[in-house]
Amino acid sequence: MKVKRVGGRGTSIRDEDDKPQNWSGDSYREYQKKKMEGLGKDTKITTGRGTGSVKAGEYPKAPEKPSTKGFTVTTGRGTGKRKIE
Repeated sequence: MKVKRVGGRGTSIRDEDDKPQNWSGDSYREYQKKKMEGLGKDTKITTGRGTGSVKAGEYPKAPEKPSTKGFTVTTGRGTGKRKIE
């Protein structure tokens, strides 16, 4: 299925294939992992607003998603709370 994407402050329109979003969660982690594997080990990645750099082979792996079991969440404009199970 094709969708229309608007770019450049509304000045350009392009047709693209509709694909699942991958900007958060497990799908983004997989996307990031594939991109890092595709880089050469000597490729430099800039960090800290361009002030530092690290080789792709030495870049730290992203930590696994921590469990939220047992956390307390506020509800009802902060007047109530419940535990995540």
